[in-house]
Amino acid sequence: MAPLTLADELVLLAYDDTGVNRLGRPHLDYGLSGAVLLELALAGRVEVADDRLAVTDPTPVGRPVLDDALARVAADGKRRRPKDWISRLAKGLPDRVLSGLVDTGVLRRDSDRVLLVFPRTRYPSPTGAEPTAETAARQRMLDALLADGPVEARTAALLGLTRAVGLDRKLFRELPKERLKARTTEIA
Repeated sequence: MAPLTLADELVLLAYDDTGVNRLGRPHLDYGLSGAVLLELALAGRVEVADDRLAVTDPTPVGRPVLDDALARVAADGKRRRPKDWISRLAKGLPDRVLSGLVDTGVLRRDSDRVLLVFPRTRYPSPTGAEPTAETAARQRMLDALLADGPVEARTAALLGLTRAVGLDRKLFRELPKERLKARTTEIA
């Protein structure tokens, strides 16, 4: 299995062990768009210049969600701000990321009806326990929060994303609020 993207890790962190989105929309949608843009920046495909997103290398990275976003940014004749791309890329992104995790066996899709009327789809782990990739991401972030000094770029990006969408306090309830806020500000 290919390494997970930041979007994959954010989805795993946003869904609880029963497969329910504890973050809600549009927070998850926008967070995933940010994760895609950060992943492209870390891969050296885009950068922010003069407050606008610019493609520096249009070569696909080999991940459909990322390649689609890169192609859309490259094909747009107008240079836009990153926040403009967040809303443009958000539509349908959670479903695509979740489908990718289902296809690779990290999650499973359970569909049913509530009160026999309202459709509901949940995305629990196939084993019923927290996926190992989620555990690893959570531990990586916790280690960074508890340590001092520089943090690896992917971990810093994931911490920034969780803070931006309001997931950090849900993930790290055991840490003092002041420590969490100070350290995430320092990492950002």
